[in-house]
Amino acid sequence: MKTLLATLAIVLSTSPTLAQTGLPAAAKSPLLIAHRGASGYLPEHTLAAYELAIAQGADYIEPDLVMSKDGVLLARHEPLLARVELEADGRIKRGADGRPVLHRTDTSSNVWELEKYADRLTVKQVDGRPMGGWFAEDFTAAEIRADIRAQERLRDQRLANKAHDNKYPIPTLQEVIALAKTHGVGLYPETKHPSYFKAFTEAAGLPRLEDRLLQALHAAYGNTREAPVFIQSFEVSNLQYLRGKTAIRLVQLLSAAGRPYDLSLAGDLRAYQDLALPAGLDFIKTYADGIGAHTNLVIPPAGGQLGTPTRLIAEAHARGLLVHGWTFRAENSFLPTEFRREGQALGDMAGQLKAFLALGMDGFFTDQPDLGRAALKP
Repeated sequence: MKTLLATLAIVLSTSPTLAQTGLPAAAKSPLLIAHRGASGYLPEHTLAAYELAIAQGADYIEPDLVMSKDGVLLARHEPLLARVELEADGRIKRGADGRPVLHRTDTSSNVWELEKYADRLTVKQVDGRPMGGWFAEDFTAAEIRADIRAQERLRDQRLANKAHDNKYPIPTLQEVIALAKTHGVGLYPETKHPSYFKAFTEAAGLPRLEDRLLQALHAAYGNTREAPVFIQSFEVSNLQYLRGKTAIRLVQLLSAAGRPYDLSLAGDLRAYQDLALPAGLDFIKTYADGIGAHTNLVIPPAGGQLGTPTRLIAEAHARGLLVHGWTFRAENSFLPTEFRREGQALGDMAGQLKAFLALGMDGFFTDQPDLGRAALKP
């Protein structure tokens, strides 16, 4: 890791820009999409993680987007800057010392360590369920930028990444756009919890998240399908809203379980697995250009190993829809058993990935862009 970081500046300074290559990142296939940056090596959604991803050969970098109290778009995995555990009755769970018990896999900043913000700990309903912690929309962008710093979210799994805790500020969308344009890579933003943020902006009298996003993207890339940009979401109605306002390509994310929250709010009983069927893909085709499919929808697991592939990619392609698979991670705990390597920190992600690429997948999200790039070599 030290070697990677030491050479990062050299790699970035010599990498070709979009203008130099004359090829938009959108033209390449299959696309290598850095999932929250090179998040296998550095705390996710930091400029450092995005920069490392670019150095490792990513075609696109992915910022998940949340909103500050004053309407600034920020790169974070969730509205929560830090999350705490809750009791069964919804109260904040506290340890013997009286302090809140930290959620170990959904805390991505040091806000929980800053006493000045102790009074902003709260419980809210997010997509119909209670979640406790410190929420981005309860802070101004200036407050978040002043002294809140990123931490490794998978704190009990990616222990080496914790050496970089509290070093990097939370980046704004504008900073991520500037970085992507400077180095000629594409941008793949995700609107997080659109129904939740729609309710927030309506109550606060702010422009909705999608409008802020389009304002920034159109200014940077133009309102064109050829822009090296995809906008993705797990919900449906916000993508339909975007379709009426932009030519930039849209991607419907499909999880292996559950249903889009906005469909639930509307009384629509279709689940993600329904949307992955031919009739669901026909529906998606009316507003989106592709799907972002959970790996289990493409090759379901069987006894811990890869099972028999579905027809999802073929059916999507028959309708002119792109298929980008998520998420490929190299740690053994994330891999099917046949690709795990005993006694080694990382398994054979390349082997897993090649099984999916052989089905014609158009792109993939990975936490380790360097390993993804190596898997693409002949």
